[in-house]
Amino acid sequence: MYVVVFRATLGEPDEDYRRTAERLRELALGRYGCLDFSSCTEDGQEIAVSYWPDLASIHAWRDDPEHRQAKALGMARWYRDHRVDLAEVVREP
Repeated sequence: MYVVVFRATLGEPDEDYRRTAERLRELALGRYGCLDFSSCTEDGQEIAVSYWPDLASIHAWRDDPEHRQAKALGMARWYRDHRVDLAEVVREP
């Protein structure tokens, strides 16, 4: 299993941002095999953590056209900066 940690400094999120984030969450969980997806925002920082069964699922998600479009919008409109970390989970409860 793998975990993807997305961290970003938010600019000015709007209603489009909220709709886009919800849509991407639905796609990740429903189409690409994401096992769990949670996010929180505090003091202008957003952290999203998602769990995946394998790298192929993560790569398919990364390459999804709707996800790519949302990423471009995020960089242009909603995020000041961002970082994505990928790690293999070596121990589960």
